[in-house]
Amino acid sequence: MADFDELVTEAMDAPFSGWDFSWLDGRSRSEPLPWDYSVRVAALACTARTMLDMGTGGGEVLSRLPARANRTVATEAWPPNVPMAGRRLLPLGIPVIQVEGARDNMDQDGADDGGRMPFRDGSLDLICNRHESFHAAELSRVLAPGGTFVTQQVDYHDHDDLAQMLGIEMPEEPDSWIGLAERQVTEAGLVIEEAARADERIQFNDIAAVVYYLKAVSWSIPGYSLETHRDRLRALYDDASAWPVMTRGHRFLLVASRPG
Repeated sequence: MADFDELVTEAMDAPFSGWDFSWLDGRSRSEPLPWDYSVRVAALACTARTMLDMGTGGGEVLSRLPARANRTVATEAWPPNVPMAGRRLLPLGIPVIQVEGARDNMDQDGADDGGRMPFRDGSLDLICNRHESFHAAELSRVLAPGGTFVTQQVDYHDHDDLAQMLGIEMPEEPDSWIGLAERQVTEAGLVIEEAARADERIQFNDIAAVVYYLKAVSWSIPGYSLETHRDRLRALYDDASAWPVMTRGHRFLLVASRPG
């Protein structure tokens, strides 16, 4: 059986690209949320003529949807992901456009929030967005009358459990930003059809899974580094009673439509 240092090295050497966590298969699992984002999007796509996937990452989720609109396009703001998404989506007939991402919704002030979309007014029947910031006025502009926006977002306090294990104090945050998201889309002229919050329980089966996951989301835990927290991780590895490690993520679903 591999020891702590070998498992850490294995996790750090393992590839991570786009938003693909498949390396964790068998080492981690998530309990289903009360909603299934992909099923919800696919159901809406069945009656949509045009569809946009915002923040497609490496195209992982979009490529696996059981249904898509005949005319589907994807956008991505992080340059390294764009060619990766293209390799996955272009063979499916889905173009990928590099765009300027919107400022985090929590930081938008109406001055220069970014998020401009290169699409005509009222040209999209469906916009789906998984874990990507958005500028609500732009959504309203490009949605066709009767069109739908569906988003699943990461909520505040998403990594508090991991931070606590590492002895990291997270900054003070509100309980949730779903209210802000609802207000932004409503002020942009959209009508909220559904809003829901839920916890996502995540199980890690070994220290390699924890280290790999932390590598992917390190930006979200201020002050974390493998070097600084190696002793904490080793102590977790040595504590047989801690395994499997269970943490809670926080998500919300928002569905809104443009009147018409």
